[in-house]
Amino acid sequence: MSARLPVFKMNGIGNAIAVVDLRAGGAPLSADEARALAAPERGLRFDQLMAIHPADTDGTDGTIRIYNSDGTDAGACGNGMRCVADVLFASGVIEPIVLRTRAGTLLCSRAPGGLFTIDMGAPRFAWSEIPLAHAVADTNAVAVPLPAGAPTLGPATVVNMGNPHAVFWVDDLAAIDLASLGPTIERHPLFPDRVNVSFAQVLSPEAIRLAVWERGAGATRACGSAACAVAVAAARTGRTGRRVSITLPGGTLAIHWRPGDDHVLMTGPTETEAVGEIDRDTLTVTLGRSAA
Repeated sequence: MSARLPVFKMNGIGNAIAVVDLRAGGAPLSADEARALAAPERGLRFDQLMAIHPADTDGTDGTIRIYNSDGTDAGACGNGMRCVADVLFASGVIEPIVLRTRAGTLLCSRAPGGLFTIDMGAPRFAWSEIPLAHAVADTNAVAVPLPAGAPTLGPATVVNMGNPHAVFWVDDLAAIDLASLGPTIERHPLFPDRVNVSFAQVLSPEAIRLAVWERGAGATRACGSAACAVAVAAARTGRTGRRVSITLPGGTLAIHWRPGDDHVLMTGPTETEAVGEIDRDTLTVTLGRSAA
């Protein structure tokens, strides 16, 4: 009999997420399997797939492996982690939930209004931690040379928030051609591991509008780790304070870069669109009821 894996089709403010529950056992999904499951004909369409594995470290509730839609690994996915927290809380796991990811251990808790908060840990700023291809004097302002004919962009602020992020500050987000600039910068030789590309328009010391091209997924309605990176970059460069609302095409996240330990707390909603199963042998996806 073929293995059948529980799957949840979800979103975090529009960031399309699939959560696959492997706590009952089974080999990790391969890159080829993840890429195949993202194909439109499967009906599971996702920006990121979050695979929940049994805990392999004392004091944790599970291990999470994150796949982009192209099958590549992701170190962090804030919107996806909120979806995982929602699934685990619904299955009876007690708050707070501690999960191990490639980017480190993350703490998940409930917030008022049916929201979820993820402690995304502390950002990293050294050029070698982003990583960049070579040393730079200041990771708050890094020149990214673009091909002839490309729009002129100011220097980027670069941050590692579990994934590498490059943040470009713009006066008018509507003037940015994300589909053209995103893939060019994502694969720029300055970023040996590729990079998530954010264009941020600061509206006030407490509010930012954001558009994101995700490494391995492309243009997305939301990206939680990018929202965290932008909030940190804005505070670090004096554009905002440490509490800020980040509005993306899919909705708004509340970000708090906590003083003291420098951990970044991200709070936002989740939505379950459908639940079902994956036939591991054929990768056939069967989705049942949609959430009310």
